[in-house]
Amino acid sequence: MDTLTLEQLNAASLDEACTMLGGLYEHTPWIARTALQQRPLHSLAQLKHRMAQIVTAANMDAQLALLRAHPELAGKAMVDKSLTAESTNEQSKAGLTQCTPAEFEKIQRLNAAYNAKFGFPFIVAVRGPRGLGMQKAEIIAALERRLLGHPDHELQECLRNVHRIAEIRLNDKFGASIERGNRVWDWQETLAQYSDPGFAEQGQLTVTYLTEAHRACAQRIQQDMLDAGCDSVTIDAVGNVVGIYEGNGTEQRRLMTGSHFDTVRNGGKYDGRLGIYVPLACVEQLKEQNKRLPFGIELIAFAEEEGQRFKATFLGSGALTGDFKSEWLEQVDADGISMREAMQQAGLRVEGIPALKRNASDYLGFVEVHIEQGPVLNELHLPLGIVTSINASARYSGEMVGVSCHAGTTPMSMRSDAAVGVAELMLYVEQRAAADGDSVATVGILNVPNGSINVVPGRCQFSLDMRAPTDTQRDALAADVLARAQAIAEVRGLQLHLTETLRASAAPSAPAWQQRWEAAVEALGLPLYRMPSGAGHDAMKLHELLPQAMLFVRGQNAGISHNPLESTTSDDMQLAVEAFDHLLERLATELDHGSSGAGN
Repeated sequence: MDTLTLEQLNAASLDEACTMLGGLYEHTPWIARTALQQRPLHSLAQLKHRMAQIVTAANMDAQLALLRAHPELAGKAMVDKSLTAESTNEQSKAGLTQCTPAEFEKIQRLNAAYNAKFGFPFIVAVRGPRGLGMQKAEIIAALERRLLGHPDHELQECLRNVHRIAEIRLNDKFGASIERGNRVWDWQETLAQYSDPGFAEQGQLTVTYLTEAHRACAQRIQQDMLDAGCDSVTIDAVGNVVGIYEGNGTEQRRLMTGSHFDTVRNGGKYDGRLGIYVPLACVEQLKEQNKRLPFGIELIAFAEEEGQRFKATFLGSGALTGDFKSEWLEQVDADGISMREAMQQAGLRVEGIPALKRNASDYLGFVEVHIEQGPVLNELHLPLGIVTSINASARYSGEMVGVSCHAGTTPMSMRSDAAVGVAELMLYVEQRAAADGDSVATVGILNVPNGSINVVPGRCQFSLDMRAPTDTQRDALAADVLARAQAIAEVRGLQLHLTETLRASAAPSAPAWQQRWEAAVEALGLPLYRMPSGAGHDAMKLHELLPQAMLFVRGQNAGISHNPLESTTSDDMQLAVEAFDHLLERLATELDHGSSGAGN
């Protein structure tokens, strides 16, 4: 079938255009018709978002009718061959037309339970985030997981999957090229094969600083950078992988970009790593076109950002700003290995770390692409968002110490229970952060060493993570929480030990760089959505040295992150690559025209 073009779609009569877009939404042609009444359309991305908005604005009855128009997976319509051609193709690619009797029975049973609970069929885009098709086991696992969901959440999750189905069908109709998004996807899948012992055996992704898996990742990234066309790639004294794509010599300053490749324990494949491979896809195209920009590109895969192995974060980007504390080298991990020893084992030269500090005058600025790690863009059906500022944060490692004693013989009034002290603090942390409205605070680690069912806890270890839009607001939050922790300890007869492990200032985006991202998103035909980042990023460290701005990419599965379900689509990755292309082109044009504000 001949592929369509936007020019044809815009020029056609309304009825002709509706026929062209037939089958996008299962048995629900009014969505495309309504969107087509707002022509001309400037991009497929614009059309996709517009149709999603139309569904969002529809009433509940219309939304439920849309969901109920979809067939069950491996259901009656498949058996009696009454599926639409589009659904037949999709279910076939996922292998659902070749289910074993046991698989068929299980899917039917889960489908019935889902429909009975929610009142609409289970819907998942079976061609998946890469468009090639999910495995049957993945589909069954998703059905089992989502069967436990809340009805309101499942309604929205089914609608999001309906939009993803329509997106893939639209791509097919227009022969849309997402090769570079697929390239970014494939790079990340390859990198995800490396994981630390104890996690790799369980199929979980964990890459902590300077482990064997971490070093394997660095070597893989180094080779990927070389293969893509970087002129030089080195691994520096803290383990950062630094790739350089030289400019044409017009401008001596470089654009710095990148993100981190370490992960949290049992994390996702895209946190950080997306920001390495999106710009690498741009470098690869520049190399293929034998094109040099007026400025060079310095692409850095930062070795550490998460603080999982040692009690220090942003080791990779911090070293570039001169913020690497020598005392960190003596910290030890859970196995008693010091950071210094880990660096020596990895072949890194500790004495070379001070020389990594960059000079601001050598750079135009720093930009970072990152998966959102939250639900906002997903909720709004927007693939890209503009970051206005990165929230200030403070982290503490803490312990309350009481008295371990017999749980049966010690009266309640005579206990010094460390765990109850921390529990009381946790409730206050929740209440205090909620009172601010836009602050957040979390106790993410809670541990009773050598705990026993019949022993009153004598020690309880915990963490504190507090974030707010401004330094002042964060400081007030932290001061109140720490004061309450001390008060609780005194009342309960406990000792309190707190160590600050991180204090990062808010990092507002540089206006000129934020505007470049905004122009890039608008060029794709997408509406602008400006948002703060609640998560910390390498950009907040580079902010101490360079003007910076970030671009967020929508996450799937309600935007979940720091979780194996973290995901995005190759379509959204493609848009991120194209936005980065546009930023590079705009910057080159500004420099060619002698703009003095390139680095503002």
